[in-house]
Amino acid sequence: MKAYAIGFLTAHRNDWQQEYGEKMPALTQKHGGKVIVRAKPAALEGTPAAPNVLVMIEFASAEAARAWYDDPDHARLKALRQGGADFDMLLVEGLS
Repeated sequence: MKAYAIGFLTAHRNDWQQEYGEKMPALTQKHGGKVIVRAKPAALEGTPAAPNVLVMIEFASAEAARAWYDDPDHARLKALRQGGADFDMLLVEGLS
């Protein structure tokens, strides 16, 4: 069953983004992930606290998504991101 890692990012600095942007695609591909959304969200209803950027990555399974997230190569990238942005991430499984 496909799974989706959904991240909500509000950047406070951008000095971390070049290295992060150069290395994250290969790490994501290593685990079979595919970025399917990277955009500023727009509210259709209500007044949600919208992040600067919403990212959604599709994986073949929740296990693959967790392997990506827990990969030792991800640790440095997480530290970069955490130093320059507020970030929340959810993992959800698809319907099929």
